[in-house]
Amino acid sequence: MVARINTVAFQGIDVQPVDVQVQISSGMPAFTIVGLPDKAVAESKERVRAALHALGISLPPKRLTVNLAPADVAKEGSHYDLPIALGLLAAMDVLPAGELENYVVLGELSLDAGIRSVAGVLPAAMYAGENDNSLICPEICGGEAAWAGNVDILAPRDLLQLINHIKGTQVLRAPEACLPAEQSLHGIPDLASVRGQETAKRALEIAAAGGHNMLMSGPPGSGKSMLASCLPGILPPLDPKEALEVSMIHSLAGTLPEGGLLRTRPFRDPHHSASLPALIGGGQKAKPGEISLAHNGILFLDELPEFNRATLESLRQPLETGETLIARVNHHATYPARFQLIAAMNPCRCGNLGDSDLECTRAPRCAMDYQAKISGPLLDRIDIQVDLPPVSIADLDAPQQNTETSEIVAQRVAKAREIQKNRYAALQKEQGMSSDIKVGINAHLPVPLLEKAVILQDDTRVMLNQAAEKLKLSARAYHRLLRVARTIADLDSTSDTVAKEHVAEALSYRRHRMT
Repeated sequence: MVARINTVAFQGIDVQPVDVQVQISSGMPAFTIVGLPDKAVAESKERVRAALHALGISLPPKRLTVNLAPADVAKEGSHYDLPIALGLLAAMDVLPAGELENYVVLGELSLDAGIRSVAGVLPAAMYAGENDNSLICPEICGGEAAWAGNVDILAPRDLLQLINHIKGTQVLRAPEACLPAEQSLHGIPDLASVRGQETAKRALEIAAAGGHNMLMSGPPGSGKSMLASCLPGILPPLDPKEALEVSMIHSLAGTLPEGGLLRTRPFRDPHHSASLPALIGGGQKAKPGEISLAHNGILFLDELPEFNRATLESLRQPLETGETLIARVNHHATYPARFQLIAAMNPCRCGNLGDSDLECTRAPRCAMDYQAKISGPLLDRIDIQVDLPPVSIADLDAPQQNTETSEIVAQRVAKAREIQKNRYAALQKEQGMSSDIKVGINAHLPVPLLEKAVILQDDTRVMLNQAAEKLKLSARAYHRLLRVARTIADLDSTSDTVAKEHVAEALSYRRHRMT
């Protein structure tokens, strides 16, 4: 007799079914797991043996074979413990096999038969719902799984509870979808606390309204990092679909808050010593990197030139496609990576370029060398580039009066995003585009819709073309310039057309490398 239990394997954000087949046969006593298991899966036989022993159940002195099918797909993680244990119990006639055939099972076992949390419960629950299956998962993950929708979920605390429920001697209550405590804006700096830097504040508002990438360059202490940390306070919250997408990625990474979805946009700020796999994703198990964990949120790279050159260049493709493909010998995984890049840098190594009293003796050569660490193709993908001057003592000493708070700016940003959402919903319907193509903000506007969305008067077009010729803008930079101008017009919200002043302001945010 072969007992079968359904579970899953993860390839990127995709879920693949795995059939756990358990056979008890005569022969020398042995416990073997086959089907390309990794070290964590191979060690599960000891956890399963100990957990069953804790319940007073001994494995028979026979040959126990567990096959994880399909056998040519690598199996990783500790979530195979529970399906293997249930398969053994079914093969030993402790549990009726028919009661388990419609469940997708995942969970890690403790030596005392407790069921510990595992990564990937939310994607597994969604897979179970799509295939008309039920789900068995750890109790601590029940609230997370409940967000998958109309799925019957069993979330036991330990193996004994689950056995009693299946035998009918105990009834497990279905878990409820719950939200983590809402993040308070109290911990996020307010724009009103940033002294001076009015141009940078305006640029940050435009970046927030259109989802544009932004680079800030200025001397130490000019407020670059503080401005970046203010950005989450002016962005709109995640909508339900975005929250589900982000939570699935964080569930796979094991960073999802206990029992609920993420409610606020991710803000990831890796240190400049981060490796390429840490930023892009990969490693031994092809895990999501920082750019995927920042999906639908913000990736802040402080001290941009200090990052490894190859690591920075690896951002170029995800910035265009909104996803990252991790190709390894044993793994091919694709993760969403539609993030907003916010970067900060000093103008040179000493940071005091332009100040004759403080700059080093190698200026401006040191600035040219330092800025050359950022390649032209990467800069071409950054829509807004602003220089921040040093903050004067007069600005620091001035009283805070008539300074806009993050709440006021957030209202304008929300209004501009609502304009964009309505516009692109109408344009996609008019053009007959698939609803699967998500266009909600100007930064994601595809080129075919650009001419429909950006309406220019003749004199504005002439000025734009002359400026583009003079500045030697690439086709990509030209299109990004139009998207920024469209955002500025949306913040203005007085006309459907893009006027001269909107284009002129967008042009002012194109920073050029020193020559």
